Amino acid sequence: MSAPLPAEQSNRRSFLEQLALGGGAAALLAGCQPAAGPGGAPPAAGAPAAGAAAGGSAAGPRRLRAAFSNAGLQSTWCALGKTTAELWGQLLNVEVVWFDGEFDPEKQRNKIDTITGDDWDFCCFQAVQIDSLKEPVSRLKARNIPVISMDTLLVAMDEMRNTGVWVEVTPDQVFMGESSSRYLMEKIGGKGKVIHIGGLSAHSGAQGRKQGFENVHKNYPNVEVLGSGVRWCDWKKEKARDTFEALIAQEQEPIAGAFFHSDDMALACLPAIENTIHKKMVVTAVDGQKEGLLAVKEGRLAATTVNPVCLIHKTALVVGQFIVRNAEKPDNVPLEIITPGPLVSLENKTTLDAMFYLADPTHCLV
Repeated sequence: MSAPLPAEQSNRRSFLEQLALGGGAAALLAGCQPAAGPGGAPPAAGAPAAGAAAGGSAAGPRRLRAAFSNAGLQSTWCALGKTTAELWGQLLNVEVVWFDGEFDPEKQRNKIDTITGDDWDFCCFQAVQIDSLKEPVSRLKARNIPVISMDTLLVAMDEMRNTGVWVEVTPDQVFMGESSSRYLMEKIGGKGKVIHIGGLSAHSGAQGRKQGFENVHKNYPNVEVLGSGVRWCDWKKEKARDTFEALIAQEQEPIAGAFFHSDDMALACLPAIENTIHKKMVVTAVDGQKEGLLAVKEGRLAATTVNPVCLIHKTALVVGQFIVRNAEKPDNVPLEIITPGPLVSLENKTTLDAMFYLADPTHCLV
């Protein structure tokens, strides 16, 4: 079980759980528009997109157009985010146009650079690297196009509004790192050697997960981290596997455990410990989507903490369309919306079964 949440985080969790469970009503809410403007179109957040569809009617809200990009679709987490945005876009009458970040900040920047002059009602981006999209976001701001940050910071928090970022929809990255790391430390009895495999060092989410691990590790002086600390593997399964195999090959005694910043990297490394002295290694991770949850059910992963990709992408889209349809102002929108995600292990079957159902791509709710 994870540690009790602080009251503030508990309240935020309660609010967002209600948002997730109330998702079926979102399509109805989207139709509750303010009085129509000239030509029957509802007022927009800023200057309306030149290519926007005609105004709404009794049949429902007008069709909006949104640009989306996340870190890289070779990640199962990011691929599910795309599925989510497209599903909820259909339900809320929003055309979602996708630009794959390819886990390359330069490639993602080049793609977003080319679309800043196009017609968008709003944009939702997960940056591969903090600050890499700062300039194109500023150009979108100049055209009064709201930008929402997903999962990781586009720019530093105190620069968001000046740059053009209205709100960041994000999990508590430090909490996720702490949850999975604490479970790992407890399961290995607070002693032994562990491996720490990280994502991309310039990624704010990976930095938070690293901080979470270190917050927990400092309370366990008898646990040694192999490789002199976190080994950054850029979210790449092949790089994680090569790094992991090199670390375990150097050890003549069983390694107690390993913490990975993503389920994808953890699952890619698990075959390396089969039929070795490390086969009883306790492995924990972060993401908690279907592949990782199945691995928990099967006992291959000891635990994972849910990084609610569906809720993040869905919330970004829902908030974006409300900003446009309700002509909302930046000062009325919070800088940050924290999405909840529990630790999932075999000890809590109720949570495991619930997350497995909600994460299914036919539902796209967590």
